Amino acid sequence: MSEKLSCCVKEPSSTWGGNWTESKLEAFSKYVSAYLTILKRYPQWQTIYFDGFAGSGSKESDNKSEIYEQLKITEEDEALYKGSAERVLSLSKSFDWYYFVDIKEESLKRLEVKLSEYQKKYSNPFQFKHGDCNKWVLELSKTMKKSEKYAALVFLDPFGMQIDWQSIESLRNTKTDIWILVPTGVIVNRLLDKNGKLKFSTKLQSFFGMTEEEIRTEFYKKSPQTTLFGEEEREIKISQPIEKIAFLYLQKLKTVWRNVVESPLVLKNSRNVPIFHLVFASNNPVAVKIAKDIIKSV
Repeated sequence: MSEKLSCCVKEPSSTWGGNWTESKLEAFSKYVSAYLTILKRYPQWQTIYFDGFAGSGSKESDNKSEIYEQLKITEEDEALYKGSAERVLSLSKSFDWYYFVDIKEESLKRLEVKLSEYQKKYSNPFQFKHGDCNKWVLELSKTMKKSEKYAALVFLDPFGMQIDWQSIESLRNTKTDIWILVPTGVIVNRLLDKNGKLKFSTKLQSFFGMTEEEIRTEFYKKSPQTTLFGEEEREIKISQPIEKIAFLYLQKLKTVWRNVVESPLVLKNSRNVPIFHLVFASNNPVAVKIAKDIIKSV
C-alpha cells in the first residue's frame, strides 16, 4: 500500500459547523480517497469502512453525564463533533463494506434515511449498528482476525472519552488504519485536576489503559511546600499538560501499530487553545507518510 487518500462527506450545515470541523474532515477526506486508490491494487482484500460515531452531529447522551455538566462544555467546544458518512459515500471510489455505529438509536435511524439514496449504488447493504462503539470495535477486531482478506479504515471522532483503550488495543495485528479524535484539551486536561484530585480516575484509566499511579507519574510532580507545620510535599500538575496528553496517547498507539504520525492535526478554539488532536496510526509506513503530508497541507 502506498500513495494518497481523499474522501469527503457533507454534513448538514445547519447542525454544527466551523473551520475546525472542515479542517478535521478535509484531512480525513483526503486520506480516504488515497486509501481507496491504493487498496484497489489489491483485489484480494475486502475493504471495510468503520465509523464509530456516525450520527449526524447531535450531542451524545453520554455528554450529559456528570463529567459533561461539571466541565461546562461550551457550544464552541462542541462545534467539532460532526460525522462524516455522506462525505465518504460521495467519493467516486468505494469500500466493499460500510459500518456506521452510533449510541443513539434515533440518530442512527436518521442517518440510515439520509444514506438511503447512496445505498442504491452499492451491492452490499450498509451496516447500521446501534450501541456502545467499544462493543463494535471489539467485534470488528474479531472479524478481522478470523481472516486475512479484510483491510479496514477506522474513523473514531467522539466528542468525549467514550473510547476505552482496551478497544483500541484489540486491533493489534490487524490490517487496520485508524484516525482518532482525541479530546486532549476539551475533556482530558480538565479531568486532570491541577491539585491532583482525580475525581474521574476510572474514566482516565480506561481511556489511557493505565493505572492511576501511572497517570499521576506522567502528569504530576512532587513539590515541597512550606506550611505552619513544616515542609510538606504536594502534587503539582506539569506545565503544558495538553501537549503531554497527545504525546502519551501517541506513545500508547505505538504499542499497537508500527507507524504513528508524530505531529497530529491540532484543532484549536477561538482563544487558540488546543482542544482536540486528530491522530493517525497504521502498520504501513507509506500510509503514515501520506497522512503526515495531508495534515501539513490542511
